[in-house]
Order: sequence, then structure tokens, then C-alpha cells
Amino acid sequence: MLTHRLATPADLDALRAVMALAIAELQKGFLDEAQIAASRAVMGLDTQLIADGTYFIVERGGQIAGCGGWSRRATLYGGDHSTDLRDPALLDPATDAARIRAMYTHPGHARRGVGRRVMTLCEEAARAAGFSRAELMATLSGEPLYRACGYAPIERVTATAEGVAVPLIRMGKPLG
Repeated sequence: MLTHRLATPADLDALRAVMALAIAELQKGFLDEAQIAASRAVMGLDTQLIADGTYFIVERGGQIAGCGGWSRRATLYGGDHSTDLRDPALLDPATDAARIRAMYTHPGHARRGVGRRVMTLCEEAARAAGFSRAELMATLSGEPLYRACGYAPIERVTATAEGVAVPLIRMGKPLG
């Protein structure tokens, strides 16, 4: 049975461990080893989401099965270490799309409804905050989940880290 709660600063080490596993394992077959290594520089935990109270943990049997959040800030993707990608400006729900951020599933819980549960929690919270649209930056391994949840590609982009190009897809969805 899946349960959920908001993440707290006490969860940081456990969240980083789940993210490292997800990046290393779930991108195999989508990215080569150099791209997986480089993607660590553009992905990761944004602790602003925890401070804002918008980052969820989904647990199964008391263990973190997955995590993800939403944001009313302009940053679309990237972790604390991705300072060039960060923009803390607040979005206007009347004109801007909420950001779905930092979605990760523990590899031992992949394809068991965890990602959908996190997505539902994020969309419901963003809708309750007045947003009518959501956007996210998808990895190639995340794209199938996001498409299944109703997101459509907006543009394909490339993030470059450590001299290696990492393909990403900006996606969006109405929250009607």
C-alpha cells in the first residue's frame, strides 16, 4: 500500500540516495553511460521545494518508493547545484504554468504506480493553488510516464554538462 507525506529536511539524505539510484538505473537504455554521468549535473534535489512545502514522498512499507514536487517558482528543472538554471521568481497562476519538479522513483518500485501517485499529488496541489496548467522538463526515461499522464511535448532541448549533451523534453498539460 502506498502512503504519502510532505518531505522535511530530515529526509534529505534518503532522498538524495533514491535520486542517485534512479538516475543510475532508470536511464539505462535511454542514455549512454557518459550522458547518465553528465545528467547528475543537471538533475537532483532542489531543497527550495522542501522549504516551500511542495515536495512529496510516496512510501511503500515505510521505505521511499518515489518522490516529486511542484513549484510556484520559475525554475523548471535542476537541483541545488544547478545554480545557472535557478530562478526563484514567483509565478502568476493566472498566466503561468506550475512547475512539476524533481520526480524520481526508486528502481525497486518502478512501474508500480508510484510515479502516477506523485504526479496526481502535485497536480492536485497546483490546481488548489490556482494554476490551470503545468509544465515539466522530462528525461527520455520519464517521457512515457508523462505522456501517459496527459503531458504533451512543447520542445526538445539539450542540456550540456561536463561537455556531454543530455537530451530533455519540455512538456505541458492543462490542469482542467
